[in-house]
Amino acid sequence: MASVIEDPTLARHFRGHTDAVTCADFSPTGKQLATGSLDKSLIVWNLVPKARAVRFLGHQEALTDLQFSPAGDLVATSSEDATVRLWTPFIEGESEVFRAHAAVVRSVSFSCDGQCLVTASDDREVKVWSLSRRHLLYSLQQHTNRVRCARFSPDGRLIASCGDDGAVRLWDATSGQCINCFTDCGGSVNFVDFNSSGTCVAASGQDSSLRIWDLRTSKLTHLYQVHSALVNCFSFHPSNNYLISSSSDGTVKIADLLEGQVMYTLHGHKGSVLTSVFSRSGEEFVSGGADGQVLVWRTNLDSRLYRDVLRGHSRRCMADLSHHLAHLHPGVAHLRQPLPSTIEIGPTLVDTVTHDRHIVEQTFYAHTTSEWMHTSLSCCHVTGN
Repeated sequence: MASVIEDPTLARHFRGHTDAVTCADFSPTGKQLATGSLDKSLIVWNLVPKARAVRFLGHQEALTDLQFSPAGDLVATSSEDATVRLWTPFIEGESEVFRAHAAVVRSVSFSCDGQCLVTASDDREVKVWSLSRRHLLYSLQQHTNRVRCARFSPDGRLIASCGDDGAVRLWDATSGQCINCFTDCGGSVNFVDFNSSGTCVAASGQDSSLRIWDLRTSKLTHLYQVHSALVNCFSFHPSNNYLISSSSDGTVKIADLLEGQVMYTLHGHKGSVLTSVFSRSGEEFVSGGADGQVLVWRTNLDSRLYRDVLRGHSRRCMADLSHHLAHLHPGVAHLRQPLPSTIEIGPTLVDTVTHDRHIVEQTFYAHTTSEWMHTSLSCCHVTGN
């Protein structure tokens, strides 16, 4: 029987950003990769051989987060310039600018149907937008310090947010009520996300640890303290059996969630690793760091099993209220705050802007020769623990 787990291999190595790579995401088809940087640019890399990449300019400050829409026709970006942009990268770099936050916007996340967007900001607010109407729906205002990240659950019914107040909050996406709050986070929390089935939520923070809670029991089920510095980002494998994490200690680690231990430590970046994310299929993941490099890794984790799991997740997204949500009840009624009149969204706050579209020579290196294989192993060392 062939081994289920194979060592991850470095498949491609992209250079194009002139500063640290802060965020990345694969398109739903896996044919494109978007990356954002402190250099204020968004680059969409075409993963088809010999294709070119496209650089999009428009943000006035560094990009902090990005995500492809479920249909793959849009890319949302957030920035230190306090704006969110919705890009249509196939139409000469057009983008729509969303303005409502009063400080740095840290994260963006699409709902599963692509109709809503949630954003988090240093202004202590989480905002939910209707994309069909280009309208701000409501704000969530219970964090007492900067909000670092907010994510929709896979079925779109929940929102998870985290911040410098040391809390991970769960919100009902329909009513805007806070239905749970985890405070045993060891300090400020900079990243949060759901697993693929929506049964668990994970968070990483300043104490260099990564925590996973089971939403069916509201109990902490995993506590990983395997990095020696801040965990900047993590991503669940689609099977929910594995998780990758990237850290300021310069490493990417792959953990086996069933066994509760780290399987691999990848040394491919010089300096902090700021982002890492699996592709939708789980066959690849990308890492980006302070060295400006974008590394695409190929994996074969549970390749024979997770496709069936993915089909189950797809069906679940459109189902009635999942049974695990029945266990989530607000302890106190937290009503959504009414929108201040000063941030009502209208034509003056949502602008369509066309920016320069720059063709980037797409340089990448693959494992095609023994010479590059030797180079990749020396520069991107993989260890088994």
